[in-house]
Amino acid sequence: MAGKRSIFEEVATTEKVASPQPGLIDRGSRGARSAMRLWLVQLFLLVVLMITVGGLTRLTDSGLSITEWRPVTGAIPPMDEASWAAEFAKYQASPQYQLMNQGMTVEEFKSIYWWEWGHRQLGRVIGLVWAVGFLGFLLARKIPTGWTQRLLLIGVLGGVQGAIGWWMVSSGLEAGMVSVASYRLAVHLGIAFAILGFIAWYVFLLGRSETDLLQARRGREERLNGLATGVLHLAFLQIVLGALVAGIDAGRGFPTWPDMNGQFFPADAFYVPGRPAWAAFFENPGLVQFIHRMVGYLLFVFGLFTWWRSRSSAYLVTRRAFDWMAVMLFGQVVLGIVTALSAASPHVAITHQLGAVILWVLILRARYLSQYPVAGSIRKGTA
Repeated sequence: MAGKRSIFEEVATTEKVASPQPGLIDRGSRGARSAMRLWLVQLFLLVVLMITVGGLTRLTDSGLSITEWRPVTGAIPPMDEASWAAEFAKYQASPQYQLMNQGMTVEEFKSIYWWEWGHRQLGRVIGLVWAVGFLGFLLARKIPTGWTQRLLLIGVLGGVQGAIGWWMVSSGLEAGMVSVASYRLAVHLGIAFAILGFIAWYVFLLGRSETDLLQARRGREERLNGLATGVLHLAFLQIVLGALVAGIDAGRGFPTWPDMNGQFFPADAFYVPGRPAWAAFFENPGLVQFIHRMVGYLLFVFGLFTWWRSRSSAYLVTRRAFDWMAVMLFGQVVLGIVTALSAASPHVAITHQLGAVILWVLILRARYLSQYPVAGSIRKGTA
């Protein structure tokens, strides 16, 4: 029988105590985060290019040059003179040709046809890149846990966007129309920015591990995140209003600032021939331009207030993100003013639209960092 032991005596043991293992939350759910992030960045750049080409298609009045929706066979352009003549004949039957472009030659038609064809072709490329990437990661079982629905959402929105694109174009082929309906254009652009926003958000999330995100969320700055969400929503509204302005060429009718052709509020703002007063909010160039300007001022003031509140953030990276948001917000206001003064010159107008893309992403990044802050270090000077 073993003797009694002192309570201070060490007791040897052959059992091994398992030490805590870091990153258990990521185990089995990491997937191919880096590869997926690279794929989404490619999609992001393609969508930005799509928005740019779409804007140029609108500015050059090219969107109604193709009068049919052929998702598959439409990928092949006319290959000979007979095919071009047939395509041109279809366009000649459209109201835009009969009311606005009488006498246009086949060569002139080709210049607007290629813009619309390129816009639709980009849509097909985006759909193909999404499908190949999604199915590839799915079949390889490399999609992290909880990400299948997110990635599928992008594809579904892309498919819906294609259908809405034709819904928009078809409105311009109706009797008496020489351009697409402005509210349909606004819906089309709004969904494009929604898709862009989802992709950007997912790229941000995939840049860090699930463990890092879970820990970062504990430091979430609720008030700042709420303000950033408000800026995001207001910016989205302003983008949609910008599409309404473009849809009825409202930016070309008031090339003055800060007044509107000598007035603060445009004359006959609620008048649209043969239409009720509520239609003016979508169809009267003066009223639509006025609302766009006022919301722009509101966004600028609210954005600067949010930036000012971000100064109290405990995280340097978050403060810097709001700094860049404020800088681009100021730049976008300047671009908007120049666009108005130039009567929506194509080069200036498309730069203004690209500015909206940059601002949109910077607002999203600032909101993301207020929700998932990056802890700094006093020693490294990043706190």
